[in-house]
Amino acid sequence: MMTDPIADMLTRMRNALSVGRDEVTMPASRIKRDIADVLKREGFIHDYEISPDGTQGQLAIKLKYGPDGEDVVSVLRRESRPGRRIYRGVHDIDRVLNGTGIAIYTTPQGVLSDRECRERNVGGEILATVW
Repeated sequence: MMTDPIADMLTRMRNALSVGRDEVTMPASRIKRDIADVLKREGFIHDYEISPDGTQGQLAIKLKYGPDGEDVVSVLRRESRPGRRIYRGVHDIDRVLNGTGIAIYTTPQGVLSDRECRERNVGGEILATVW
């Protein structure tokens, strides 16, 4: 049994980026799909797709690299953990590296980036930061 599937997702992506893979696969879930959707909207990955495989399905994320092969994502950090949840109100949401990176929040309106949270005037639990 996996205790923290979001941390597992981020670790799989970090490992794939460190060896230069184009794609990484993992067991699918709704929260992982929503996180991948935020990463796609913010331009950190090319695309993602869910393929049916047994009961759970597989989430395949196509990673993105720069024109000279440099990483677009340099840090994927899990912020809120199962043992220590971190919540932020809309007025406490800070920019990550002056807007270069993003923070991913789960809110009553779904999984959103920090920019989208400020636009919609909503706070929530911070899941991860990416830059």
